[in-house]
Amino acid sequence: MKKVYFLKTCDTCRRILKEVNTTGFTEQEIKTNPINKEQLEEIFQLSKSYEALFNKRARLYTSMDLKNKNLTEKDYKKYLLEEYTFLKRPVFIIDDEIFIGNSKKVVAAVKEKVG
Repeated sequence: MKKVYFLKTCDTCRRILKEVNTTGFTEQEIKTNPINKEQLEEIFQLSKSYEALFNKRARLYTSMDLKNKNLTEKDYKKYLLEEYTFLKRPVFIIDDEIFIGNSKKVVAAVKEKVG
């Protein structure tokens, strides 16, 4: 399976999608087509952590003062399902590997995997 979850209004996502050969990928834009419970479970099986999928740079994270709360994996899951902005993006799934976020290291790993 080859899939990418991204936000089309995110400049960083757009830049990365231009850099990576996404031919053959299923692309899911998370604002117009938010991830559902089954998809989140599928992603979780690869990442083994809802926190790893959680975007702590989201404006909503700050405005809701979540950094000062003791969030559990259950809380992260709930917020990920409630609000698309909490998904760290982009998320690439290539076969049985997951690549989360936009760090140079992650993007380089995606490019290497895609070839």
